[in-house]
Amino acid sequence: MSKKSVYQRNLKRIKICDSYRARREKLKMIIKDKNSSAEQVFNAGINLQQLPRDASPVRKRNRCFLSGRARGVLPKYGVSRICFRLLARNNELPGIEKASW
Repeated sequence: MSKKSVYQRNLKRIKICDSYRARREKLKMIIKDKNSSAEQVFNAGINLQQLPRDASPVRKRNRCFLSGRARGVLPKYGVSRICFRLLARNNELPGIEKASW
């Protein structure tokens, strides 16, 4: 189980990232546009740098919603490999059953 502060920090990053998503996409479109002038590209780059650090989507971390574990998270289910095994063994995941032959 990870510390609650780490899990809460990640939730805060997700919220900040979502709130700045449109602004970041707009600035990135100006930078990538071939018709933009050099001054527009420069100003867009400066404005992009002035956004909060946590507004970048690469700062988010996939975490297990049960244990908060950061590694070995299965994105389809949102749980870590350890929690996935426990849930599958107890038949708590729909459509998943433990193999036995």
